Amino acid sequence: MIETPYLLFLGDAPDGLAAKVAQGIKDWRPDASLGQFRMEGCNANMHLPDMTITEAAAAGCKTLVIGVANRGGVISDAWKSVLVEALDAGMDVASGLHNLLNDEADLVEAAERNGKTLHDVRIPTVDYPIANGKKRTGKRCLAVGTDCSVGKMYTGIAMEREMLKRGMKATFRATGQTGILITGDGVPLDAVIADFMAGSVEYLTPDNDADHWDLIEGQGSLFHVSYSGVTMALVHGGQPDALILSHEPTRAHMRGLPEYQQPTLQQLRDTALPLAQVANPDCKVVGISVNTQHMSEDEANAYLAKVEAEMGLPTVDPFRHGAGRLVDALDAV
Repeated sequence: MIETPYLLFLGDAPDGLAAKVAQGIKDWRPDASLGQFRMEGCNANMHLPDMTITEAAAAGCKTLVIGVANRGGVISDAWKSVLVEALDAGMDVASGLHNLLNDEADLVEAAERNGKTLHDVRIPTVDYPIANGKKRTGKRCLAVGTDCSVGKMYTGIAMEREMLKRGMKATFRATGQTGILITGDGVPLDAVIADFMAGSVEYLTPDNDADHWDLIEGQGSLFHVSYSGVTMALVHGGQPDALILSHEPTRAHMRGLPEYQQPTLQQLRDTALPLAQVANPDCKVVGISVNTQHMSEDEANAYLAKVEAEMGLPTVDPFRHGAGRLVDALDAV
């Protein structure tokens, strides 16, 4: 188990979206988020106390969590001295990057010297099967996005909390580093060998009670040429009964791809639904989740109303306004 509370390491993140791991932990595990560490040039801010390593250790931080998700998932050489300092100060270090802590000799030596642990959460720990496509009992909901980092995870967690509050049977199923760090369990889907990705999602969402909902964390986008593979594994391996369309309307282009534009919500619906119906012919699109964090309240409300009128589906920002209407839509499936 990864010990809390955390010091969230923002490093030299160029913007807030690059620190989405830290943002997710701070938003959904505020009890575990004691402070933040920012290097020179960092343009992300979780609005937590800025702490030195010495201050964080004195305050009781048990684990420094790398809260940056850079392209390619690389541990920067510029970060190394901070990570070693944290280990020397008595903290463990946790990371969800593709570049593993335990592959870095200097970090391994510092951890061994201090009797501390390096937690790499992006390592598959199960020999996952190849997907068989067999129908499973229980119900499943998947958020699919017009782009990466548009709020698919937030949608699933917000819906789970609302459903549990209502006494419904629901489980958020994490499929990425941030979700795993928040919940403590899940499948690091983009680190699973391609032939076993859909099978790992089947493993993650097994047979369950007829009235139980698995809320599967979405990844990537069918329209993102870099990361569409993980999305397809979720669409087929998850066999969702319900899809939630997720969108962030203020983007100028696809994340990390300036030459590509986001699809419309209509395009997303008309692409994702037939693909989902390959594995589950009864799948339906039941609602729309919009990330309005960069809009004023009036702008957000106007945009949500416009989309709902155009699409004929309940449209909400589940983090800003609550996930109640999306849960109502699931209840009708």
